[in-house]
Order: sequence, then structure tokens, then C-alpha cells
Amino acid sequence: MDVEEGDAGGSPVASEPAIDAVSERDKDVADKETGEVQDEIQGEADDDEADDDEDEDDDEEYAFRFKSGTNPLDFVGDDSSGVQLYQQFERLEYEALAEKKRKALADSQGERLAKKARQEDIPEAAMDVIMEAMNCGSRRKSRKPKKRGRRKGSKNKLSPEISRMLGNATLHYAHGRHKEAISILNEVVRLAPNLPDSYNMLGLVYKALGNHKIAFEFYMLAGLLKPKDSSLWKLLLSWSIEQGNVSQTCYCLSKAITADPKDIDLRFYQASLYADLGDYKKAAESYEQIQQLSPQNVEALTSGAKLYLKCGQVEHAIDILEDYLKSCPSEADLSVVELLVAILMEIKAYERVLKQIEHVQTVIYSGKELPLKLKAKSGICYLHLGNMEKAEILYDVLEVGRANDHKDLITEVADSFMSLGYFSSALKFYHALEIDDGLDKGNLHLRIAQCYLSLKEREKAKDFFYKALHGLEDNIEVRLTLATLLLEDAKEDEAFPLVSPPDNSEGVNLNSDKSKQWWVDPKIKFKLCQVYRAKGMTKEFVDTILPLVRESLLAENYWRRHKIKVKKRLTESVLNQRVKKVDCFQSDGVIRGSISSATPSDRLKASRAKKLLQKKAALKEEKKAAAKAAGVDWHSDNDNDNDEPQEEPPKEAPLPNLLKDEEHRCLIKDLCKALASLQRYYEALEIIQLTLKLCQNTLPAEVEEFRSLGAQMAYSTMDPKLGFEYVKHIVSKHPYSFAAWNCYYNVVSRFLSHPKWGKIYSKFLRHMRGKCKDSVPATLIAGHQFTMGSLHQDAAREYLEAYKMLPENPLINLCVGTALINLSLGFRLKNKHQTIAQGLAFLYNNLRLCENSQEALYNIARACHHVGLVTLAASYYEKVLQTPEKDHPIPKLPNESWDVAENQLQHGYCDLRREAAFNLHLIYKKSGAVDLARQILKDHCTF
Repeated sequence: MDVEEGDAGGSPVASEPAIDAVSERDKDVADKETGEVQDEIQGEADDDEADDDEDEDDDEEYAFRFKSGTNPLDFVGDDSSGVQLYQQFERLEYEALAEKKRKALADSQGERLAKKARQEDIPEAAMDVIMEAMNCGSRRKSRKPKKRGRRKGSKNKLSPEISRMLGNATLHYAHGRHKEAISILNEVVRLAPNLPDSYNMLGLVYKALGNHKIAFEFYMLAGLLKPKDSSLWKLLLSWSIEQGNVSQTCYCLSKAITADPKDIDLRFYQASLYADLGDYKKAAESYEQIQQLSPQNVEALTSGAKLYLKCGQVEHAIDILEDYLKSCPSEADLSVVELLVAILMEIKAYERVLKQIEHVQTVIYSGKELPLKLKAKSGICYLHLGNMEKAEILYDVLEVGRANDHKDLITEVADSFMSLGYFSSALKFYHALEIDDGLDKGNLHLRIAQCYLSLKEREKAKDFFYKALHGLEDNIEVRLTLATLLLEDAKEDEAFPLVSPPDNSEGVNLNSDKSKQWWVDPKIKFKLCQVYRAKGMTKEFVDTILPLVRESLLAENYWRRHKIKVKKRLTESVLNQRVKKVDCFQSDGVIRGSISSATPSDRLKASRAKKLLQKKAALKEEKKAAAKAAGVDWHSDNDNDNDEPQEEPPKEAPLPNLLKDEEHRCLIKDLCKALASLQRYYEALEIIQLTLKLCQNTLPAEVEEFRSLGAQMAYSTMDPKLGFEYVKHIVSKHPYSFAAWNCYYNVVSRFLSHPKWGKIYSKFLRHMRGKCKDSVPATLIAGHQFTMGSLHQDAAREYLEAYKMLPENPLINLCVGTALINLSLGFRLKNKHQTIAQGLAFLYNNLRLCENSQEALYNIARACHHVGLVTLAASYYEKVLQTPEKDHPIPKLPNESWDVAENQLQHGYCDLRREAAFNLHLIYKKSGAVDLARQILKDHCTF
């Protein structure tokens, strides 16, 4: 559609693809600025006609200038192109006015130059003759001063033909001949497209026909041509409200306010509309404008101040309230004073509150007594400022005001005393409120209990907590505090009913409001598990706390792993919903492009959603084309076929900051121990793994303890990977610790025969020996592995390396002697007797270091028995039988502070007399002393 914009003289200029709406009044201003002085030689009739034209008001604000062949009616109806009329009016008006002014200025300068040139060419005498001839016979000049520019109203007069057609259309409409009226009005629009009456009449006709959509569009066109017609815009506003189109309502409302700026009701509706849309700043500004138009409107003032508070503009809210009090000193509304005082007290500006109250006392209540509420507020301010002498006015509130009449005021005073730590004074006011039957006794008793608890009066506090629980059954804090007090007094049986689920909790609907199900709160479950732990109910303790701890650790590990939260990939349905939320523009009609009511963030999300949808559509086309080229059928039944699966983020942790609290860390340790006692090792290892991932860089002491726990759990499981991971860390931290290497060897010795894990363990051992060459335990373990493989020569070499570092160690001497004895039994060894002698020498050295212990004697006896020295072996077996041995504790892991029942053997596990007796009976039996052998078994191997 091509539309031309007319210049100041009506000649066409360059066309633009939009309707040019030019303000006639702005044209008049421009003509007045650029016009020339009117000819002084005009008749009286022309002056009278000009005076009549000046009296006419120009009702048109915008002028539509269409290119030849364009019908304005093409913009209305279902087949319209949806031109965004009113969005372009201001811009086009400004551009047209600027262009007209430039042309008018250029024309005026050219005419002045031409006139000056003509006057210079004509001789002065000739000019006098011409002027005299022109003045001869002319009529008397009008005494009224002449005005510059085009005469108002001369351009907007309707032709007789248009007036007649409008009259005929009105008659047809009045007699119900709507088709004839529409036909005539269409012709009028074609001949005079800037006439608002024709559009208004078309709106009436279509409304009578029941086509409200097209009627609304014609009314909109009439309103755009007559923007100061407030009644028309109010009608459009009411229709927009009925349609429920918020963005359209906002636009029509703004136009109606522009047409009638003094309509307070419209501004009130605009403010409430902004507030409903969440734009509190614009709503507050609207209320402030209402108050400026009507200074005595207290409702607008207070509403605006409250909305400014929501926007965070506290000082501005205070300023408008203070300005009101200054402008209306003696007639100020008390509600404004109370609101101002409440805001100042909220920001703890107590000195400013006192100044305002003094001002009210001086100006408004001069010679009168202040209201009780203001007196209480002043007393609270003095209390916060530490002026206890003047704060004594608060005690008069209870006596003068009476609790039943001013319970809210007394509650506020008591809360102030309690917040400042004056618990005895607070109790005085709280107890005064107990006589009121209409008061919420649950919260009152809760405050009284908290005061008694702060005063260290535990028994009274527990009594009032029980009273508060009758009125606040779903209050979690009441239950937790009371249960804590009972647990501190070792009254687990009384605390258990407070935090345990009710008997009918299993029958509660799972889809119901969980906020009313206090027993599902994580804090309640945490307190319940403390009760179970105090009562020794291990299984119940584990079942209660394990899901909470596991879920919390998983959530914290997820967000630790994703330091920048990964946004979930949105599906196409969600993207379309975002676009639909913002794209509330109409697809046709003159009102397309109305201002959206969405927030800037919503519009930004919609813009991004559109781009993503375009990318998804392009990707679908590429996949479809690729499938077609490959000869494969491609189906897109699922809207989300382009969405890649992503890891779903966990829910919010039920126990946030789990490892930052010492109590929570102890709880995790107790949970792992309880799981171990229940032989649920894999669950315990999972908790330990999750904990180690979180605290490995922040809590090194806790890491060592949890790894020690993990090693103990790993020894009880059959998973080589879990066990190896924990003992590897322990050995890496303590490469010279015999206890750490003992734990390591106990774990890996069960899987050395496994082809895969045997290589892994050997590789790690070589790494540790290369890193810590002077580590005796690593050298000993290497010798043990050679011994298990019957490589006694290699084992002896490793043991002798350890002997060089610790020659006085009993274990090393024992290992060297054992390896040499085993080596002496080989077939290829030439010096067997020398090797046996060396082995026995190391064993006797072990006997010396162990101070003739039972174990050392048994080792010598067993070595002699092994190489065939049975006489010597029998003598040492008899010495073993004569030597008692006490039990010794099993070595513990580093940082191990608890015992596991299944790791403890029966009493006497260090005594070797039964083994020595059995071996001795074998010697006797082989030598033929059967009775003696039988007697040895009877004495030492039977119970």
C-alpha cells in the first residue's frame, strides 16, 4: 500500500508505506511562524468571512493522505493488512511538521528576495501611482488586526455534497437500512478520508448489525482522527475491558486520559491496572499524579506511598507523605501520619519519627492530647534509642488503653520489649493479653514461652510451649524447640510423640498440601532421628535420616560440579508458550501492534524463544532433507525430537549446608557406623564417597576420618574397586605407617589372584616403593607377595632390604628367617645347611627381641619341625606349652576411634598352645609314642 504525504501547500511529495497522520493544529503553528504579512488591501467582506472562519474549531487532529486508488476501508475488517496505525502517528506527525516548516521557511525567504527585487526595479514615482490607483474605490479597512497564516476553518469545511451524503446515511441508519447506509458511507470515506463523522457512523451501523469487531475498528479510526474526544475513547476503553485484552485496554486508557486529563476515575483505573500487571513503579506514579490533581485525595497518596515501598523507593515514599503534611498542616489525615511513622520505624529512623510526632503535636493536636497509638509509637522510639525515662509512657498504654480495646497496640509494644531483650517487661504485657478470648492464643503463648526460655526458666517455658502447641499443631518451630528441651533433659519418651508422624499419616492424600503435613518437614525428621539415636533404635534411625542425607549430598555434589548452574534445555512447547504469552498483538485490524502488557524480562525471553524455534525448525528441515537424500523415512511425531537428554538437576537439598555444621557431620559419621552395624556396607560407602567429594578441599581432618571409615567398610565388601580406592588414599597419606599398610594388605590380599586387579595392586606397590624407597612396610609387602608366589629367593632379598633399615625389628627378623628356611628346601640350592643355619639365626634373634615370647618359641619349633630337626622341635613345642600368652589388641587404622564387633575374635586368639600341642602329638605319633600323643591332645586340645 502506497500512501503519500502532503506538503504545506497540498502538493504531493515522496511516498511512504504508511498512512501519514498530520496534525492540523501543528500546521497552523508552523504557518504562523513562516507566513508573510497579509495584503493590507482587502475588502470588508473578506474580513467578515475570515472572522467567521476563525470562530470554527478544527475537530480533526490527524489528516490521512492516500495515494490515488487507495481506499481507507481496506484497513478495516477481516481482509485488512493490519497496518499499525497508532504506533506511527507520533513519528509521522513529527516528521511531517518538520518537513513543512523547512519548506515554509525556504518559500518565505524566496518570496522576500523576489519582492525586494521587484520593488528595487520599479521607480519610486511609479510605485506611488500604482498604490494610489489600487486604493481608489476600495472599501474601508477593517479595524480588527489582521492575523498571519492560513485562516482557521477555511480548509475543513464540508462540501454540500458530503454533507448531503452524511445526512442520507443518517436517515438510512435511523430507518434500519444498514446496507444503504454502509454504501453511502463508503463513498464518503473515499471522497473525504479525514472525516471522523463517517467512521463514527460506520461504527454505529456495524454495531447495530452485531459485528462488534469491525465496529470497534471504525470507532478506533474515528478516535485517532479526534484524539480529544474523551467520550469516544471511554467507549473504546469499556469495549476493551469487556474483551479482556489487557494491552488494548492499556492503550485506550492512555488515550482516554490524554483526552480528559482531569478524570480521576480513569487515573485510578490505570493505577490499579499497572499494579495488577506488576509494574508497581508506574502504578505509584499514577497515584502520585492523582494526588497532584486532587491534593486532598488521601487514598491515592497512601496507595502511591505503599507502591513506592514495593519498588524499593523508600525515601520517595517518605517525601510525598511529608510534602502532604507540610501542605495541609492543620487538616492532615491521621492515617497519613500513621503510615509515615510506620515507614520510618521500619527503616529504624526513630529520631525522625519523634520529630514527626512532635510536629503533629504542635500543629494538628495543639493543646490536645495525642492519640494513644502515636503515644505508643513515641514510647517505642524512646525505647529503641535507650531513653528509658521517656519510654515509661509505654506502661501507661496498658492502664489507659486497656488490653481488650488496644490488643494490637499492646502486642506491638510487647514485641518491642522482647526484641530489645527486656523479657520481664514483655511478659507483663503478654500476660495482660491472656484475658482476651478473641486473641490468637497460640502465638501469644509461643511468645511467652520464648521469653521464659530466654530468662532460663525452662519449666515455665515448656508449659507454655505445650499450650502453644494446642493452637499451633502444624507449627514446626514449636515442636522442634520443645523436643530439643526434652532431649536435653533426657526425656526421649516425651519428645518422641512431638516429632513422630501421627497414626493416620499413611492415609493422608499424597497430592494434598504438604505445607500442612508437618511430619514431612526435614527439620522434624532430623529431630526424630536424634530421638531414635538417643533411644538406641538403630534401624529406625537409619531409615529416617538416610534418605535426607543422601538427597542432600547428591544435590550439593551436583551444584558443586556445576558451579555455574546449567540451564535446562527448553522444549518446543515451553518456547511456544513463552512466545504466546508476549505475542498478544492482533493479527488483523487497525489495532494490531497494541502495547504489550508483558514485562521487559518476558519480552526478552520471548525474543530468545523465537530465535530458538527458528533454529529448531531449520534443524528439522536439514534432518528431513538428509533423510530424504539417504532414502530413509523421517517422522517428526514428537515435538521434542530435537531436544537432547540432559541430566536432570536434583531438587533442593532438604538439609542445606550439610557439611558446614558440626552436628550434621557427626550425624553422617553415626549414620555410617549404624549402616555398618546393620551390614549395609554399600549404602555406607555411597554416603562416604559423596561426603569425601564435598569436603576433600575444605575439611582435611574430616577427610581422613571418613576415609578410615571407608576402608573399614571396604574390607567387609567384596568389591575390589571400592576397597582399593580407600586404602590407596590411606597409604598415600601414611606411607610409613604399619597400620595403614596392614589395612591395605588385608584388602588387596583377597584379590591378588585376580588377573586384572592383581596387576593394578602390583603397579601401585611399585609406584609407592619408587616414591618412598625407605618405606619398610612396602618392602615387607613386596616380600610377602614373592612368598605367596613361592619365590623365596626374591622374598629373602626384599626382607634383607628391610633388615638393613630396621635390624632390630622382630617382624623383619621373623620374615628373613622364614624366607631362608623355605629357600633351604629348594633342590638347586648347594649350601642348604648354611642357609638353614642363617635362617635359624634370624629366628633366634627374633626370640631375643621378643623376650622369649610364646610366638617366637613356636616359630623356632615350627622351623625345626619343617626341616626335620624333630628333637629340637619337640623341646621348643614343650616350652610353648609351658608359656602362657595374653591377648593383644588388633591394630587399628589411622584416626580410627571406634570398634567393630565383627572384627573382634573370641577370647584367647593370641594363645598358640593348642597349635603347639597338635604339632607335638604328630611328632610323638610318628615316633611311635601313641599314648603320649593321645595324652597331649587330651590335655591341650579338648574343652
